[in-house]
Order: sequence, then structure tokens, then C-alpha cells
Amino acid sequence: MSDTEQTPLEALAALPTFYHPTASPDGSEIAFYYDETGRNELFVLDVETGDRRRISDGVVPRNARWFIRWDADGERVFYHRDVDGDEQNDIYALNRDGTTEPVVELDGQTILADVSSDGSSLLLQSTTNGQMNLYRHCLTTGETTRLTAYDHAVVGGVFSPDGTRVAYTTNESDEVTNKDVYVATIGDCVHDPPPTTGDDSGEEKESPARNLRIGETGTEATVVDWGPDGDRLLVTDNTENRSRCGIYDLRTDEIEWYGESQHEERAVCFLPDGSQFIAHRTSRASVRAVVYDTDGAARELDLPEGFTSFPAPDGEAVLSENRVLLSHTTTDRRPELLAYDLTTNEQTVLLEAEYGSFEPDGFTDAEYFRFESHDGLEIGALLYDSGVRPAPLIVNPHGGPRWADFRQFDLFAQFLVAQGYSVLQVNYRGSKGRGRAFIERLKGDWGGDEQADIAAAVEHVRTDDRIDADRIAVFGGSYGGYSAYMQLLSYPELYSAGVSWIGVSDLFDMYENSMPHYRTELMEWYLGQPDENPDLYADRSPITHVENLSAPLLICHGVTDRRVPISQARRFRTALEDAGYERGEAFEYVELGAEGHGSSDIDQKIRMFTILDDFLDRRFSAD
Repeated sequence: MSDTEQTPLEALAALPTFYHPTASPDGSEIAFYYDETGRNELFVLDVETGDRRRISDGVVPRNARWFIRWDADGERVFYHRDVDGDEQNDIYALNRDGTTEPVVELDGQTILADVSSDGSSLLLQSTTNGQMNLYRHCLTTGETTRLTAYDHAVVGGVFSPDGTRVAYTTNESDEVTNKDVYVATIGDCVHDPPPTTGDDSGEEKESPARNLRIGETGTEATVVDWGPDGDRLLVTDNTENRSRCGIYDLRTDEIEWYGESQHEERAVCFLPDGSQFIAHRTSRASVRAVVYDTDGAARELDLPEGFTSFPAPDGEAVLSENRVLLSHTTTDRRPELLAYDLTTNEQTVLLEAEYGSFEPDGFTDAEYFRFESHDGLEIGALLYDSGVRPAPLIVNPHGGPRWADFRQFDLFAQFLVAQGYSVLQVNYRGSKGRGRAFIERLKGDWGGDEQADIAAAVEHVRTDDRIDADRIAVFGGSYGGYSAYMQLLSYPELYSAGVSWIGVSDLFDMYENSMPHYRTELMEWYLGQPDENPDLYADRSPITHVENLSAPLLICHGVTDRRVPISQARRFRTALEDAGYERGEAFEYVELGAEGHGSSDIDQKIRMFTILDDFLDRRFSAD
């Protein structure tokens, strides 16, 4: 279908978008997902010539959720394959001639954490035995060996340069907020099978892993990259409240910290000679790129205020000694893929943003502002002004909850603005980018004061002459879908309608049926275990308060969602019916079929846009 045959809704959803760009080992090529054909496919781009070639033909997932990685010699690309977005990934390899083959097939969710530099091994995170732990797959023998056995999930995992050690993050303490960095010797994958680290049986045993004990107990230290000499680790830690970057010397067990804790900073990777590293710096909903010399000097890259991101760590952002790969976007400019020269600050556009029939300057910028919430806490927010007077408002809480809305291009926000709605996004307490103390305000209070922050933001903007205070809806996905439920049920006087997309409704059911690492690292982190805090689980479950619904509600959910299972939508639908609400009048219910936890697929985006647009137009017109 050409742009002239498409509706504006379809044309917007169909704008080609790239995902997960990653540099080849020698930096001469970029592999990335791209949907310019109308379907997600894998492309390879030559950095010097700009030529790009599609090497997949319908074999990679339609939804580009999971990243890709090159093998060590740059001859093939590893990718994650699931079934209809269920995230129970296996690892496949795609060759340059377009042929594909399975590499690792395990039960549960498997994530490719790293590829050894000699090409012999893959480092995996997998839930195949329950909790998310580390495994090594030997490409020579085809054997997969379990490396860790912890009760808490293992985060990340990075091979040392020689492939005989791994660094990773997990928690063995009694503090659920704690994360520590470990280093373990695993030897050669063919001749030296490693012992298993940790023990989820509860029995004491000697561990071959060493806890580096970075930061204080109850805070979070994470490992990002190895130095090229194998003697240093690049880490991030939030002991000082705002996260900071550090280099841990394994020879001396000393760590050097960088930055002055004025902003949140998270390390990305070392540059090739190990004398510099790159990091993300977050401030006021913007994410900037920073280069640190190991002597402490730092400089921000010369890019407009917005959102700068790098490929996954472990060197995949590196094109050459002083040249890196990054993507950059703003609230009103779509992402571009850039090669950035750190010596000259010259930028080469490797992949331009596509605008189709839309004018590049025709999208809406967002206003960033802060306001005082109900208890005086300062909260940040973004407001997209549609230009309609007065405009109906869509309140769009982000997911996570440990995420945030940034000054980056947001397709849903731009779609809603194009339909005549202004859009409000709130970085409520618990959002990332404001430090550990801000995040931990949500601990033990999931569904409490962060919902009051969202309501306070609505109260703040509804008096603005630009906003129609009688036409306000709430729409969100994932934790944003949970917030949509809670806003409608806790603050019914504010809203004329609401949409919960892949939202949490029943915390007991979520705990029982979500993936194991979501139980321990998400729900227990914020709420404890259900048998320890049954009253909190009940009170903060939207399903407990269905009788408060007074505005039309649309429930949308994919049936293959494993993060927030379809049972969440079905149980809430049944609770509404049991409470006497009539389907089609008081609420509408749509199962999205074989779709997981959201989707980047163009057809699935068009379907969701159409459902959302139809519901909002019928429930209160933007005209």
C-alpha cells in the first residue's frame, strides 16, 4: 500500500524504523533490524559506502523486541526467536546468504548476554531451570553448561577478553534492593568444565565466584564491560544516590569513580585502548552521551538535546579507535543512526530517519516542566500540545515502573497529537533518572503515591486554558496499563475514559503466572511476597476496586504475553461482569490474538492505533 493509499493513521504507523544497530567486530559493518519492506527484517550496512543489504526473508521475529549480536568473525548474526512474541526465546544464527539455523534451544526464556572474542562460546541468561541464571554454550561441542544457580536473577554477564572468566550481577543478601558484581573463573569450554556458582537448593557450598562488594549493601552495583587487558571492569553503582561510573582494578581491588554525582550516569563500554569509556548522562528527561578519559576528564558529545543511545555494551558501539556508533532522536525528530568521530566531533549519518508523506518539521515538540505533587515532592512531566483549543487530554503513564519518559520521538504520542489530543506523560516517583532515593520511594508503595503523582499532574494541567478539563482520558501499556486501571478506580472524578493495554490487574495472579525473574526482581522488590503482605497485594490490585469504575474502559491484551499474562485482562473482565458492568457499554474488551507484550510490527501497530482511535473517537470526539 503506498502512502497515497494509506490513511494518516496507517502512514504514521508504517514509517520505517530501525532497531538494535550493532557494529561488526572490525567496525566495518552495522547489523540492524529494519522494517522498510513492511515487515521486520535483518539488514547489514557498509559503514564506508552506506550500502545496505537485506539478508533475512521472513525468518526473524516480526516484533523487534530483542537485540542481535555478531559472531566473533563477523560472518553471521545471532538473533532471538520466539513464538508470536511469547519471549520464550531460542538463539538462532543468520548467515550472510540468508540461511538460518538454531544454535541454542532451551525451555523458558533465553537471552544472549555475550559472545567470546575467540568465537568458541556464547554466554546466556536463561530461565530453563527456573530462575534466570547464567549458562555457557560451547559452539565447538554444542554443549550448554550451567554456570550459576542463584535464587535471585543474574543480570547481564560479560566474558573476559580471553573468555576464561565472566563478570555478572546478582544478589545473595537479604536486602531485595541489593545488587553486587561477581567475577568467576570458568576456564576453557572444551577442556575445563566450570563448577556451578551459587546454589538455589539452599545448601551451603564453596563458591568459585568472588563478590567484589562494590558500594554498600542495599544499593546496586552492575558490571558493564571488561577492559582490554582483562584486569579492569567498567561498572555502575548508585551508593551515592545518583548512579555513577567506576573502574574496578582486579589486581588491587581498588575502584576509581568518575563524575561529580550531579547527574545520573551509566557506563556503556570501554573504547579500544582502554584509556577512555563512554557513558549515558540523564538530566531533566534528556539523555546525553559522555566520553570519559580514565584520568577523569569528561566531555559531552555535540548533539542536540534529546535522547542519545548506544548499542549494547561490550564494544558493539565501537567502529574504530575514535569513532562510535549511536542513534539520536528528539521529541519531534525521528531517530537517526550516526557514526560519531570523538576526535573531530564530525557526524556521519549512516541511516536517515524516514518521514514518508509527513513533513519532517511537522511533528510536535514536548514541553518539559516540573510541579509539586500532593506531598511537595517535585515531579517532572512532558506535555505535547496538539494546538486544538481547548484540547482533549490523554494522560499516558509510562511502563516499568522503573522507566521514564524522555525527550525522544514517541510514536504513540505523535499519533494522538495528530488526532487532536494533547498528551501528558509523568515521570512519577519510582521513575529512573532521578537517583536511587527517588526510585525507592515506590518500594512498599506500588500503586500508592506514584498514582497520586499522576493525578496531581492532571490537576496541574487541567486548569490550563489549552486543555479541556471535561475531556480527559488515561491510556497506558504494561505498568502504564496498571496505572490506567488505578487512575480510573482511584481518581474517577478526573477521567472521561480510559484504556488499559497489556496492564496488570491482579497482583496475586501476576505473581503466580509471570516469569520467575519478574517475581523476584520486580514484585518482591516493590511489594514483598504475597503471603507476607496479602493486604498490600489486595489493596494495590485494581481488581479489588472494580466497583469504582465510572468511565468507559477499553481493555486490550495479547494472548501470548508472558510478562503480563492474558489472565490479567481476563480476570478483570470477569470481575467487571460479576460486578454488573455491561460489556460494550461500561467497558470494551479486545484480545489481540498471537501478540506478546506489545509489538513493533507495523501491522500490529496499525491494529492497535485503529482500536485506540476508534474507542477515543466514540467515547469523546476530538472534534
